[in-house]
Amino acid sequence: MTVIYTILLEKKWIKYSGVFVLLSLVFCIGLLCCIGYYDKIDLHLRLNATHTPFEDCFYAAYTHVGEWVPYVIVALLLFYKAGWASFLLADVLLSGLVGQIVKYIFNTDRPYLYFSRYAPDIQLQFVDGVELSQWYSFPSGHTTTFFALFLTLAIVLCEWTDICTGVCRRRADGEPTASRRMKQQLVGCLPTVDRRSTDGRIRGWYVLIDLFCFLLAVLGAYSRIYLNQHFAEDILGGAVIGVGTTIALLYAVPKIENTAFWNWNLIRRNKNYCLNAQ
Repeated sequence: MTVIYTILLEKKWIKYSGVFVLLSLVFCIGLLCCIGYYDKIDLHLRLNATHTPFEDCFYAAYTHVGEWVPYVIVALLLFYKAGWASFLLADVLLSGLVGQIVKYIFNTDRPYLYFSRYAPDIQLQFVDGVELSQWYSFPSGHTTTFFALFLTLAIVLCEWTDICTGVCRRRADGEPTASRRMKQQLVGCLPTVDRRSTDGRIRGWYVLIDLFCFLLAVLGAYSRIYLNQHFAEDILGGAVIGVGTTIALLYAVPKIENTAFWNWNLIRRNKNYCLNAQ
């Protein structure tokens, strides 16, 4: 709790990821209420009630995003900041390790095996081409990766938005271009910038980025239920581990984000991109 409280005091991380974390909290509480209200089999059947050919193809493909996309994004982040690339890699590996340890501790049955044992008369809806696992259901490793990946990605995108806006502000306020200097001499002043309006638009972008990334994480989580690979409680455990691991790792970021390594990138253009929280 102390670590989480310290992170919440870092205004920058609340600004960047607050909406994602809040939505994740609501998602987990709602899922926990459903788990407590419905029987395990009944809840799974309700969440997996309808199948369409489009959904079969979409979820069968999208569920693999949690397997290889994080490493593609790690490579791409090397062109932005090596620190964030290392952070995402550590986040995915650490959350995955925690998830695997918990899996081996509980070793619960997956839906296919569970229904075979306790509800053999119920026929699950399967998706062609999807190989069903039978053991180590709790927690969902894919869900863990989805939430860790997209929470980190939301923070990076919000920071990038903040940086771009800061550059534009400096150009408008204190670093006028040659053409603006000429206008300054003629008019006597630069055009004023309505900071309150600009800040409001930036906060709107933070909300949109967090909301979009959260929806991508939830889609990945639901794909595990749709494909009959996990139960709702597995999704809940994966989301908690993914978000919790990311928040825990964020505790170290303020201590190293101004180092040369953190801001290094492959195109070596980030030397002055150290972002100071307001």
